[in-house]
Amino acid sequence: METMISFLLFMFLLLSVILYLPLQFSIKRIRKTGFKIYPLMGILPELVKNRHRFLEWNAEMLSYCPTNTVVHRFYGKAHDVITANPSNVEHMVKTNFDNYPKGERVTSPFVDLFGQGLFNSDGDVWKVHRKTTSYGINAKLFRNFIMESVVVDVETRLVRFLERASVTGQILDLQNVLERFGFDNACKLAFDVELGSLEGDGSAAGLQFKRAYERSSRISVIRLMYLSPFLWKLKRFFKLGSERRLKESITTVHRFADNIIRSRIDGTMRDNGDDFLSQLIGNDISGQSPEFLRDMILTFILATRDTVSSALTWFFWFVYSRSGIKLNILKELESIRVRNGKNIGESYSLDELRDMHYLHAAISETMRLYPPIPIESRTCLKDDVLPDGTFVRKDSTLSYNAYAMGRMESIWGKNCHEFRPERWLENGIFRPESPYLYPIFNAGPRMCLGKDVAFIQMKYIAAAVIERFELNIQKDKCPELLLCLSLRMKGGLPVTVGVKKN
Repeated sequence: METMISFLLFMFLLLSVILYLPLQFSIKRIRKTGFKIYPLMGILPELVKNRHRFLEWNAEMLSYCPTNTVVHRFYGKAHDVITANPSNVEHMVKTNFDNYPKGERVTSPFVDLFGQGLFNSDGDVWKVHRKTTSYGINAKLFRNFIMESVVVDVETRLVRFLERASVTGQILDLQNVLERFGFDNACKLAFDVELGSLEGDGSAAGLQFKRAYERSSRISVIRLMYLSPFLWKLKRFFKLGSERRLKESITTVHRFADNIIRSRIDGTMRDNGDDFLSQLIGNDISGQSPEFLRDMILTFILATRDTVSSALTWFFWFVYSRSGIKLNILKELESIRVRNGKNIGESYSLDELRDMHYLHAAISETMRLYPPIPIESRTCLKDDVLPDGTFVRKDSTLSYNAYAMGRMESIWGKNCHEFRPERWLENGIFRPESPYLYPIFNAGPRMCLGKDVAFIQMKYIAAAVIERFELNIQKDKCPELLLCLSLRMKGGLPVTVGVKKN
């Protein structure tokens, strides 16, 4: 027995030396990547070392490379390609679109929650969802409903909530406030349900739905972080740990959505004909199956809530940390009010929102540096060569890093790390950039259909808050990043609220 133990110990030590020596003496930096590549383990050690700052690490590596494209290698084979090169982005999302579907590796972690919704499908299924979503979002009744809902919710909920906070002097987590408000507004737009999560005055079922939605979204994202999908699928099979909690949460989410959808279809619930669900039910190309409608509604909530709350959190941090930016926005808002004979507190029209060019530029500049969805990934169907000469192997993943692209000197110039809304203005008028340089709302056939909706929400909320409140940021340094379904601030954004004397 002792002989066997001694032999096993010897083999363990020998194996350790065999692995240790190559790691110490054979580590090399691969030309054109900037990544340290380790024998046998590829970039895994570096990935583990930098997992807490994944986006920053990726941006650094991409900036080192002449083509702004890197290849992750594992066991010497192409495993994953990440790019910040606009020509590669255009190739991926437009020129060779059919060769880069999302693929099972990207979509499978979210299938249990979102089914085959617009963000989680490919091929013919995606085309049906795309066509149906476009019809619903562009319907005149829904466009009017968006504006009415934003105005009412901001004036009667968000503004009053902040006014009460100014009286009590409490420290608010503005990120959490915006997420709760965003979820309420998204659900109202989706199926005209007043959730009441901002002030906690909603129904028990509605608040339970919100908690379950957030928990299931968070756990679904964690699935992406497993080294192999087999691991989380094994946990799901045996209903272990997070997978058991995920199943329970998804059951709650689906039950809540299904009850609303079925009651609308059979006529037992009032239908105002304006919200997104009403447009889908009235659209004969949707198929109108409850599962189809549920996938679309849950995806709509995801897109509406996460993008807006993430962008606005970073926006308010920028604006209230830079008095000059805030002053420029206030001057623009005052000019619009004077021109139209309005006082502070009176609602803005859609045309007036369109005239807020500097505000639009400031929000766009925020998302350049802190994009709500910082990385977009696709699966390569056939071997391909990108415009910069990078080879992409069949079945590997190609991703573009929007966070890194916003920090590329080759795209934005030497002041790429500075917050400068003026870079978006030409003679005071907002001028959009190519979506392949600025893929915040994606590009090509998968260009985000809700872009205009998002800007309506963000500009109205931003104008209402900046005109009426002074937010005192409690963080004295740049917040850390937290990568979830969207790019969030680690620890939130603590503020105290003061009401302006106009």
